[in-house]
Formats: sequence, C-alpha cells, structure tokens
Amino acid sequence: MSTRTDSGGDDPVIESRDQLIAAFAKGEKPRDRWRIGTEHEKFVYSRKDHHAPSYEEKGGIHTLLIGLTRYGWQPVFEGENIIALSGTDGTISLEPAGQLELSGAPLDNLHQTCAETGRHLEQVKYVGDMLGLGFLGLGMWPDKRREDLPIMPKGRYDIMLRHMPRVGSLGLDMMLRTCTIQTNLDYGSEADMAQKFRVSLALQPLATALFANSPFTDGRPNGYLSYRSHIWSDTDPSRTGMLPFVFEDGFGYERYADYALDVPMYFVYRDGRYIDAAGLSFRDFLDGRLSVLPGEKPTEKDWEDHLSTAFPEVRMKSFLEMRGADGGPWNRICALPALWVGLLYDQGALDAAWDLVKDWSMEARQALRDSVPRLGLDAPLGD
Repeated sequence: MSTRTDSGGDDPVIESRDQLIAAFAKGEKPRDRWRIGTEHEKFVYSRKDHHAPSYEEKGGIHTLLIGLTRYGWQPVFEGENIIALSGTDGTISLEPAGQLELSGAPLDNLHQTCAETGRHLEQVKYVGDMLGLGFLGLGMWPDKRREDLPIMPKGRYDIMLRHMPRVGSLGLDMMLRTCTIQTNLDYGSEADMAQKFRVSLALQPLATALFANSPFTDGRPNGYLSYRSHIWSDTDPSRTGMLPFVFEDGFGYERYADYALDVPMYFVYRDGRYIDAAGLSFRDFLDGRLSVLPGEKPTEKDWEDHLSTAFPEVRMKSFLEMRGADGGPWNRICALPALWVGLLYDQGALDAAWDLVKDWSMEARQALRDSVPRLGLDAPLGD
C-alpha cells in the first residue's frame, strides 16, 4: 500500500471536476516513454522460531530497514518511526503486519525490472542473514493466525484495521496475512487506456490462476489454489471487484473518477498525521462538508491518496495496475510483468486479446473471477 510523505511543494486545492480527471490524463505518454513498474511483497520470519518479527523487537523490522540503508536507501519517517526507504530502485515499504514490499522504479524493459528484483532480493537476504531473518514468497501466510502477527506503526493502518470488520469478514486477513506481485503499465491516450483496462480486467483471473500460490491457511490445506484472491471477495464490496462499468460504452477517465468518488474514504493526511475519515464521502469533501475537516476542500494529493484506497482487480492512477497475482519467488516476480507487457504493449497482441474477450458477458467474467481462486486453470469460462 502507498506510503504517504510530505512533499513540501505546491499541492493545489481542487476547484473543479476537471482536476480529478486530469490526474488520469497526465499519465498519457507516447509509446517510446512507456515504462514497466513491478511491485512485490514478501513475508518476513525469524529463522530461529519462525515467528513474524515485530517492528520494535531486537533484530526486527526496524532493524531490517536500518540494515538496508547500507545500500544507499534513505529512510522515510512517519513521526519518529522509519516506515519506508527510498532510493534509485524505487521504494521499500511495510504492509500492515510487516510484509516487506519493493515498489520498483519505472524501467525501460523486462531485463531491467528483473535485474532490479534480483538486486533487491540479494540485499534483503544479506541483511536478513545478519539478523537471523528469512523471507517467504507466497500469497498468504501458510501457518500464521491474525493474532500471531504484529502491527506496523503506520497511521493509515490503524484506521483501516478498525474499519475493515465493519464492511467484510476477510479484510483483516487481506491486510495481515497476504502478499502480492503487481505490474504497473502506461497508456498513450484515453482510448488506449480503455482498451488496456478492459483486456487486463477481463484476463485478470487468468493471471490469478497462473500465479496462484496460497493453498494453506492455519497450517492446513484450505481448498483453494489462491486463497488470497478469495479473500478479496469479502473484504469491502464498495472498493473491490471486476468493475462492470469498464466494459460499458463511453468508459474513460470521467467514468472512473465517478467510481472513485463513490468509494468511501479512509483518511485525510494533514501535518504528518492521518485523520480518520473512514466511511465518509469524498463528494462531501469536494463541497467543503467533510465532518472531520469542516469548511476545508481537498487538494490534488488528497485525491491521489483516495485513489490508492480503491482495490479493484485493475486500478487506475496515472497508470494501470495489474492486481490479480499472488506473491511468489524470484522467477514469478519476473514472469508477471513479462505476461502483461506482452499482452498490453504490443498492439497486435492487445487487439487479438480484445477480440477474444470482447463478447464475454459480464456474468461470464464474474463467474470466472469467482471460480478461479478455487479451481485455478481448471475454472470454466461460460458463454
């Protein structure tokens, strides 16, 4: 999940709807500037007794972050706590229970993104060896219960942990017990974005099936190939799912902005702290009627933050995020961007993929999404 920092620069107040849409339009790039971003999470455990280390304990998550600064990573603070690292290879951040994530830099080609992955894993393994820590590439903790896991000192997570049980039964598992690999890709125009969004959303269950890697819960088989994907089906229906409107005529930036406005808020970030706005309306915020900040209107950074709190199978910011894959080992981290680059960055492949999926009904798309977590590649595709 995103790590918020104070930029120290201008942050314009949103005065018109056009500014909301501009957040997506500014992502448009000519083909020669399309890049590849890869994000991947992994579980951290103690090699001595296999517990998930806390932030504070000796040799724990804080110590791990400090150890990684030997490679030139710069600390990012929230209050007095180091909660992330920034560097030329992107950002290293913490998921709610200490899952370690690399949000890689936007890179020119697959060779570079795979080399970046290799550098990161070499670094964390070296520091981990010194601290007695190991790293696990899976989609879900195979043996840890919620109560076994620590909580990282990040303000947005406190708010989300309180809110999740109000809107779904598995949201806490999503936060505490899962890991993913994600690929972020560019678009050249609104029409290009729409075609890529539709193809990748229709085929996201295929990626889930190919990268399914979470068959154990509480030390036992759970009956699923991707239990991580199943968890998303009961996390929060107002901010997850297959987004049927993406396949409707006229879909574009404005329609996605409308969707995002209807996603309930989590928080507002002010003066280095998170203000709980869980369940409140960003539309009210636009009108200066947000109860926790009466009379104040949002900034463009607030909108950027809010976009990061929607969790559909494919998400748009100023690029498209492929969100369907379980966490995995090095070779899968390199394979996921290869899959999506091959499908979405070659126009012939993109057109051919659209020809295959354009006549699927929304019911068939949803049925595939619902059956893949349990059946994987054996999931049937209906009419």
